[in-house]
Amino acid sequence: MRVVFAGTPDVAVASLVALEESSHEVVGVLTRPDAPAGRGRRLRASPVKMHAKEAGIEVRTPSNLHREADVLGDWAPDVVAVVAYGLLIPAPLLTVPRFGWVNAHFSVLPAWRGAAPVQHAIGAGQTHTGVTTFSIDEGLATAGVTAPGLAGNCQDAADKLSVYRALVAAEADATLEDA
Repeated sequence: MRVVFAGTPDVAVASLVALEESSHEVVGVLTRPDAPAGRGRRLRASPVKMHAKEAGIEVRTPSNLHREADVLGDWAPDVVAVVAYGLLIPAPLLTVPRFGWVNAHFSVLPAWRGAAPVQHAIGAGQTHTGVTTFSIDEGLATAGVTAPGLAGNCQDAADKLSVYRALVAAEADATLEDA
């Protein structure tokens, strides 16, 4: 299966690696554009971009998907796997891959929608969180499948969930391949 991966922060890298190690072909990566970081505010590539470049995977960094309808270009993906990407997907792009866009969110939805779900769960005193995978549609989320996980401190929880998400991705990919 031809897979495009869309993700940006460090916690998304484990999922990209899992896809690379699967039987699927990762044909490209979408990530956020380089952004100012650190005290010098120098432009810095996202962790996903840095890993993809090292792995020899083509990377595209659109700043707005609404203005870049051809962003998937010649990749012709069967599915787009999304982990902490950071951009909304416009309706015309949702129908490009035949299996759509599948997102992994680091919480047991509907709790902690939006950014920093692990940090919000821990800040609220929750001792468990998880990963929810779902198909992205114009309403943002349908067909949720939840896989629970344990949370410790923010970094430990994010690390555990990123690895768990990678395992869930591999299992979901195998299911799609059988379809």
